[in-house]
Amino acid sequence: MRTQLELAREGDISEEMREISRNENIEPDIIRNRVANGTIVIIGGRRHGSIPVGVGEGLTSKVNASIGTSTDINDIDFEVRKALAAQESGADTLMELSVGGDLDLVRREVIAATSLPVGTVPLYQAFSEAIDRYGDPNKLTEELLFEVLERQCTDGVAFMAVHCGINLYAIERLNKQGYRFGGLVSKGGALMVGWMLANEKENPLYEKFDRVVEILRKYDTCLSLGNGLRAGAIAD
Repeated sequence: MRTQLELAREGDISEEMREISRNENIEPDIIRNRVANGTIVIIGGRRHGSIPVGVGEGLTSKVNASIGTSTDINDIDFEVRKALAAQESGADTLMELSVGGDLDLVRREVIAATSLPVGTVPLYQAFSEAIDRYGDPNKLTEELLFEVLERQCTDGVAFMAVHCGINLYAIERLNKQGYRFGGLVSKGGALMVGWMLANEKENPLYEKFDRVVEILRKYDTCLSLGNGLRAGAIAD
C-alpha cells in the first residue's frame, strides 16, 4: 500500500486528498502539493474507514479529544461512549490513551465505534504490558516495544505520538542543569528516562528510528514526534 506521501510525490491525488479538498475548500492540486512537500499530513481514512483529516499549512485548526482507561477505572463501554460524545461534539481526531484493562480490546472497540481517526501513545501500552508480564516497567524489552507499535498499527491506529525525542545526551544535559522546577511531566517521557537509567541503554525509539518509520510506513500511520522532556513550569 502506498502512503499518502508517496501518492502525492508521484503526482496522484487520492480520494482522501479530494475529500480534504472539499472540506477545506482548497483545490485538490494544492492539497497534493503540500502533502508532497510535507507541509500537510493526512490522518486516517485508509485502514478502518475513518474520516480523513488534514493538518497543516492553510487548513483549519483541528480539535483532538483524549479518552482512556486508568488502572482504577477500565470500562470499555464507558470509553466507547466518551469517543462517541467527542465525535458528536465536533472533535476532529481522538487519542485513545488507556493504561488499564484489556488495552487491545479497548482500542479495537473504540476504533470500531467511531469514524474519527484514532491515535495512541504506544509507550503507555508497552510499559503497562511490561508491568503485567514482569512486574517492573524497566524490564520492558525492545522487541515487546516494537511489537506493540506494530500491533496498534495493525488494528487501524491512524496516528501515533512516539517518544523519539529522549536520548542519553539529553539526560546528560538535564543532569548538568542540576534540577527542574517542574520535574519530568511527560508520563511516557518519565517512564522512558527511568528505563534508560535502569538499563543503561539508549532509547530504542531514538536509536532505531528507522525501524519505527518502517513499521508506520507499512500501515500509512501518521507519526507525531513526542518530546518527552517538555517543560512543566515556566521557569523550565
